[in-house]
Amino acid sequence: MVECKIQKNKDSCNCSYPCDKKGICCECVKYHQNRGELPACFFPDAIERTYDRSIEKFIEVYQAKNR
Repeated sequence: MVECKIQKNKDSCNCSYPCDKKGICCECVKYHQNRGELPACFFPDAIERTYDRSIEKFIEVYQAKNR
């Protein structure tokens, strides 16, 4: 079984929301997947701070970035 490197994950996590899943990526991804969202690490910092983790926001951000 693969060991979770929680502290290393926390060091590179840009999520500004205080939650118990920070650094436990598998739990974070599952949580957001169940809500139809993406985790903070999929978004630039300025967008992450809005807490809009919707798939629609992800598409909007990256379509605009690639125009």
